[in-house]
Amino acid sequence: MKWILISILSFICLQAFAQDSNNPFNIQINIKPANGRFHINANYSVPVAPCNAYAFLTDYEASKNIAGVVDLKILSRSANKVRVSRVLEEDILFFHIELKTVVEYTEVPYRLLNFEQVSGDAKYYKGSWRVMPDKDKTIVKYDAVVELDSVVPMVVIEYFMKNNLYERLESMAQKAAQYKPSVVLACK
Repeated sequence: MKWILISILSFICLQAFAQDSNNPFNIQINIKPANGRFHINANYSVPVAPCNAYAFLTDYEASKNIAGVVDLKILSRSANKVRVSRVLEEDILFFHIELKTVVEYTEVPYRLLNFEQVSGDAKYYKGSWRVMPDKDKTIVKYDAVVELDSVVPMVVIEYFMKNNLYERLESMAQKAAQYKPSVVLACK
């Protein structure tokens, strides 16, 4: 009986280790549907300074290489506000979804990036990116509320949103870890 218990515990430990090695950026995602909207809290950690993580987030052109982003253009930039036009594509079961949005970002250097859709296909999209130092790495936190205009059932959207968001965050974390800003930042 002891050997069975030891075997089961060993298997569980191996599974936990395998999951950690498959998630090197400690990506965490929580999506809660409520009143037709999705409340998203997600984060990842990267082995870079907060300045570089923030520089990556605000290098909007770098987002062109993120999974699901098929087109991106900076429309305007003034003071700490940037308007970006994006086209995202996703396949959910038999449905092909294309989302076109114009998002206005408000930059708070090296710490925070607030955003809100000013026009586009989503009924509502608003949130923030936060950059938080944590020992020898930086935690990048994404909080958003999204309401889509879709005939696809909420439970199906939630499932695919979670999987696609994981893929996007992993892609972002990989690129942020390798990102070299064109200008060396004097981070405060």
